Amino acid sequence: MPDPVDKKYEQLLREAGCSEKVLTHCRAVTGVALEYAGRNPLVSGDLVLGGAMLHDIGRGISHTISHAQSGADLLRSRGISEMIARIVECHTGAGLTADECTLLGLFPRDCIPETTEEKIVCHADNLIEGRKRVNIDTSIVSAIHLPRKVRKRMYRLSLDVELLCS
Repeated sequence: MPDPVDKKYEQLLREAGCSEKVLTHCRAVTGVALEYAGRNPLVSGDLVLGGAMLHDIGRGISHTISHAQSGADLLRSRGISEMIARIVECHTGAGLTADECTLLGLFPRDCIPETTEEKIVCHADNLIEGRKRVNIDTSIVSAIHLPRKVRKRMYRLSLDVELLCS
């Protein structure tokens, strides 16, 4: 399993303008994501490491919901793997449909996590508030501002990841 404190990814986060708070959060998400990845031999630890460490790289550009798409676009412009860019793009909540993106003023892209690696990073991000690990119920309660269907999707994602990585 790759080292979760990969200096190359930390440097990319710093270059993108991310704060130490964001770096600390990304490290915490990476730790949880690698725990899940380690339970399934078919999961790419390298993809999970890259996606988890870089999932909030867009926070150097914006602290709004647009940070996921902005971060993915930044990675694409730097020639980072499309698979990692997709993990970054799909990490918010339990992902967003193209219609939900449009309603939020984002580009109308399908940002629902599909691959196991995308799902793991998305779920791991839901389990970390700041740098503290929480359970999925706490995460969903914290997301009360989101539509019910999105909160249900978060719960279903958690069940899916738990099953895929058991």
